[in-house]
Amino acid sequence: MIFGLDTFGDVTTGPDGKRLPYAQVIRNVIDQAVLAERVGVDAFSVGEHHRDDFAVSSPEIVLAAIAARTSRLTLGTAVTVLSSDDPVRVFERFATLDAVSGGRAEITLGRGSFTESFPLFGYELTDYDRLFEEKVELMAEVLAEGPVTWSGTVRAALKEQQVYPKTERGRIPTWIGVGGSPESVIRAASYGFPLTLAIIGGAPARFAPYVDLYHRALKELGKPEDLPVAVHCPGFVAETDEAAAELLWPHVRTMMNRIGRERGWPPLTRDRFEADIHEGAWHAGSPETVAQKIADTVKALGIQRFDLKYSAGTLPHEAMMTAIELYGTVVIPRVRELLA
Repeated sequence: MIFGLDTFGDVTTGPDGKRLPYAQVIRNVIDQAVLAERVGVDAFSVGEHHRDDFAVSSPEIVLAAIAARTSRLTLGTAVTVLSSDDPVRVFERFATLDAVSGGRAEITLGRGSFTESFPLFGYELTDYDRLFEEKVELMAEVLAEGPVTWSGTVRAALKEQQVYPKTERGRIPTWIGVGGSPESVIRAASYGFPLTLAIIGGAPARFAPYVDLYHRALKELGKPEDLPVAVHCPGFVAETDEAAAELLWPHVRTMMNRIGRERGWPPLTRDRFEADIHEGAWHAGSPETVAQKIADTVKALGIQRFDLKYSAGTLPHEAMMTAIELYGTVVIPRVRELLA
């Protein structure tokens, strides 16, 4: 099992309750990653967003800064929004990160859960599906690190084109992040990409059919059948279940209600929030509670990696540092014990 941590670089509040500057949030993310390595976490992933409630729009640069202060931690994205990026440039940036980090880079490709990057970089939302499908196809070619010949409708064609720098290990580990679409699961299998399930709502066990579909598709498509499956879930660790819920609630409410106003969701209630902790996607509570729930998720889905998305809206840096320390020193060893 691999145990990771994910953050979107949410803009947090300071002791005075005011929003921190973006620059300070980014520096805090780097400190969080350094602590994660120190307490035994295996992997650290940073999201990409282009809106004012998140500080990280260039995760590769943040990961390079983390690489300079760590030696073991796997460094990846959660996710790289491939639809509004260029696969060649994505590879170039991550191949550079792989060199800087001594072979610790990885990529998770996805459509992203927000759409701000489309108008920002001149793409039409009406091309949402086509952009991702064609760019995943090209990305698979570029990742092979040989001459690339490709043509499509969303960028210029390539003919016997080399892309540099090449990596020392010959390939950058690359996952596809899926939110619950069967078509996306099959697409990941068709290109031989490991699968990351982003479980942000509902009981994790409900996603077992997607894991089964992925393994069936790998077999039927003649791909390696031992490719790993990872899960990304929101969570938080505090000394007690009550403390975790009390610390999280005001920050999660602010975050979800802001997103909800944009998407037409009803306001988040405390009852709904508590239900998400007890029965849904949230892996939040005391170290023992979180460890038990992670172990249940791993066993229910048969996965090989679990990533805890520990940031939550304006949740302060100090609270996240405590959660990271408890996750690494108490939760991960306890999960390994439960699984053994």
